[in-house]
Amino acid sequence: MELSRDEFEGLVHTALRGLPRRFRRKLQNIAVVVEEWPDDETLEEMEIEPPDTLYGLYRGVSLERRGSWYGGVLPDVITIYRGPILETCETPEEIEALVQDVVAHEIGHYFGLDDERLEELEAGDD
Repeated sequence: MELSRDEFEGLVHTALRGLPRRFRRKLQNIAVVVEEWPDDETLEEMEIEPPDTLYGLYRGVSLERRGSWYGGVLPDVITIYRGPILETCETPEEIEALVQDVVAHEIGHYFGLDDERLEELEAGDD
């Protein structure tokens, strides 16, 4: 499936705007960027080997770990990987849904949720 970079970035921005207001208001010192593919070093660091893939990645200090020492630091970064998402999806609707899921998942890490808890929430086990 093909989608221009501008269109893809638009989906990422829409997914961010679609987050509940109570979460959007708490987003501070964070950048969300789009890259084409994760590099080999990142895949190795995350212990991801084909056929698994990486759609997004959060790097930073989650809100729950920030203390009085937290200040004057570079922004946390959420990276959304365009290539793996486009390679996985067959329709524009699938791309949009996956981008929304990936953005929400990585924002969950920003709030301090680990993968296990995020999987529970995504499955509806609250």
